[in-house]
Amino acid sequence: MTTSGSPFGRALCAMITPFTEEGALDLDGAQRLAARLVSEGCDGLVLSGTTGESPTTTNAEKSALVAAVREAVGDRASIVAGVGTFDTRHTVELALEAEKAGADGLLVVAPYYSKPPQDAVEAHFRDVADAAGLPVVLYDIPGRTGTRIEPDTVIRLAEHPRVVAVKDCSYDFLGTQKVLSRTDLAYYAGCDEHNLALYAVGATGYISTVANVVPRQLRSVLDAFDAGDTTEAARRQQRATPLIELMMSAGLPGTVTTKALLSELGLPAGPVRAPLRPAGREAVDGLLAAYEEFMATG
Repeated sequence: MTTSGSPFGRALCAMITPFTEEGALDLDGAQRLAARLVSEGCDGLVLSGTTGESPTTTNAEKSALVAAVREAVGDRASIVAGVGTFDTRHTVELALEAEKAGADGLLVVAPYYSKPPQDAVEAHFRDVADAAGLPVVLYDIPGRTGTRIEPDTVIRLAEHPRVVAVKDCSYDFLGTQKVLSRTDLAYYAGCDEHNLALYAVGATGYISTVANVVPRQLRSVLDAFDAGDTTEAARRQQRATPLIELMMSAGLPGTVTTKALLSELGLPAGPVRAPLRPAGREAVDGLLAAYEEFMATG
């Protein structure tokens, strides 16, 4: 299913978690959305990440989601389960449950809120990697967690046989290249504006929120680059910039903007769970206009 150096594929979607209008987990919707994403070019799906509203879903819901999506996509795509919390014991518990439910890998975010020092951050990841039999993706997003996985810590963790990849939202381009030059870790851009830039310096691909809405179009950036047409790859990345900016950097969380757009397009989404709140009509209209312009420009 994957190639050497690409443990889960190149084009991964950080999938939203569909809910019913009453706020319950919508497993049928999750299966339909997952099948669409895979048919539209996603090599893998990351479930129960930030975009998947992991802070407000239960252990049982997370496991049920993995099992349902596995049933829907079979072996046509990899499934990476988000299991990271600020509690090492809880993270280990989620990791074991994800493994039983059929996940191919684990996305483990740096422990948040507590701000542990780097030796404790490293120990947290080692404990999780030791406990479960699945490959681990380190998730470095200090803007949300308050704690960086420092490049030297990543380099040490790369020695662990089950630490295989990084989802990079560090906004530290030099630090990323330092790790790329000194390890064999697969790097995935976690911020859509960096998809092409990181790919050009040796990253494996991306884990994208925007791919929930335009999976084929984002994949085409990597395809053009792989074909040797770097000018076309840049054009396609730049063409996506207005939509990426509006979905990810215009004041609303990506989960909110993604669910708003998917709902407008008649695709499974449903409401967000509190404390998130739905996008207002003005924001939805702006998102829809940006999407339609993007689709019209080819």
